[in-house]
Amino acid sequence: MTAEAEHLPTRPLWDCRVCGRRWPCEPAQLILSRGHGQMDLAVLMWDYLEEAARDMPHTPASELFDRFLRWTQ
Repeated sequence: MTAEAEHLPTRPLWDCRVCGRRWPCEPAQLILSRGHGQMDLAVLMWDYLEEAARDMPHTPASELFDRFLRWTQ
């Protein structure tokens, strides 16, 4: 397994397992964007947003949108 593959979220806070930044961190964004077209990436990240919303119910929806979806555009 490469170091790239390890940039995954640790739940329930959704921080990166490798760098500790909010996931998806920049390395995770690069990996995800390389492996998916724009529409597929947006759908995937929407799924992650929904999971994160369940794990972090007090986080504002706008913050989750910015974190999980805005960068996919």
